[in-house]
Amino acid sequence: MLLEGVFAPVTTPFYPDERVYFKKLESNVSHLSLTALAGLVVLGSTGEAVALDDAESREVLRVAALSAADDKVLIAGVARESVKATLDLTEVAASAGYDAVLVRNPSYYRPQLTQDAVLHYFRSVADRSPLPVILYSIPRFTQAEISLEVVTELAQHANIIGLKESSGSVERVRQVVQATRLAPRRTVIVTPIFEAVTGRMQARKAAGPGTFISADSLGDGGIALAVAAPVVARKTRTREVGFQVLTGSAATLKESLDAGASGAVLAFATCAPQACQEIYIAWKEHDDRLAIDRQQHIAQASNVIGSQLGVAGIKYACDFNGYFGGKARSPLLPLTAELKAEIEGLLGQIRN
Repeated sequence: MLLEGVFAPVTTPFYPDERVYFKKLESNVSHLSLTALAGLVVLGSTGEAVALDDAESREVLRVAALSAADDKVLIAGVARESVKATLDLTEVAASAGYDAVLVRNPSYYRPQLTQDAVLHYFRSVADRSPLPVILYSIPRFTQAEISLEVVTELAQHANIIGLKESSGSVERVRQVVQATRLAPRRTVIVTPIFEAVTGRMQARKAAGPGTFISADSLGDGGIALAVAAPVVARKTRTREVGFQVLTGSAATLKESLDAGASGAVLAFATCAPQACQEIYIAWKEHDDRLAIDRQQHIAQASNVIGSQLGVAGIKYACDFNGYFGGKARSPLLPLTAELKAEIEGLLGQIRN
C-alpha cells in the first residue's frame, strides 16, 4: 500500500462527563475527508488511544470508518502492551474496513523489553495481522525508541510496510531511510496520478451505490426493488515502493521530505489540514521557495500547539478552526485562558 502525503490523526471528542461523543467524531472525520489529505489515523496519540478502554476503542474504530470518505487511506492505531491484545484490536480494525494498522512499541516493562523482545513483539503481530503494519516510534511518550537495528530488520518482513517516526529528528528520518533502502520492494496499486488505491477503496467501489426502482416503473403487478447501479471500473496502475517512512513532526516536514520521508502523520494537520498540505504540495511540485515559506508559516504554531501543549492544545485549536475538539480526558488538564488566547493568536493567519 502506498503511504504518501499528509495524514491527520483525528481527535476523540468527549461529553463533559468524559463519555465519547460519537456524533462529533463522525463530524470531524467527515469534514477532514473533504480536505486534500491523503488519509486519516484513528486512535493515534492525538486520539487519546491510551485513555480509552477496549469497548470504546472498538466503537471509535467502527464509527470513524463508517464516516470516512472512500478515497482516504484509513489507518487504525491498535497498539497494546501484549501481542494478544494488539492482535485482538487489529482484527476489529480489519472487520471495520481499515487499510493498515499503526503499532507503537510496548514500553511498560522497559527493563525486560530487550531488542529481541521488541523484535518478537512486532514480528508476532505482523505474522498474524490481517492488515499491513506500520511501526510507530514515539520516544517522548514511550521513553523507548525503536532502535535503528530493529527497524532495519523489521523492514524485511512482508507485512511491515513502513514507520511513523515521531522523534522530531530529521537526522533520524535520514538514517532510517538509508538503513532500509535495501528492504524488499512491493508492487502497489495507485491511481493514474499515483495516489493510493487500497483494498477498502476497491471493495467499496465494487459494491457500488444501490439504485431504487419504483413499483410504477415496473408495470402492472410490479413490486419496488433496489438494484445495484452499474459499476464503473476504477482506473489504476502499479508502482514499486520500498519501506516507507512517515514523519510525525510538522515543524520539520519539508526537511524530512528532503531526507527521504514519503509523507507525514501530523497532529497539527488535524486542526490545520490545508496549511500542512500546502507544504507537501509545494515540495512535491519542486517549488522549494514556496515550501520553505509555507513551512516557516506554521513553524511557531505547530511547535507550541502540537509539541508543547499536546492533546489539549490540538483540541482547542480544532475548536477554534471549526472542528470539534473539547477537553482532553483527565488526568490531562484543560488549558488556561492565557494559553487559549495564545493559540488563537497563533492560528489567526493559518488556513484550516
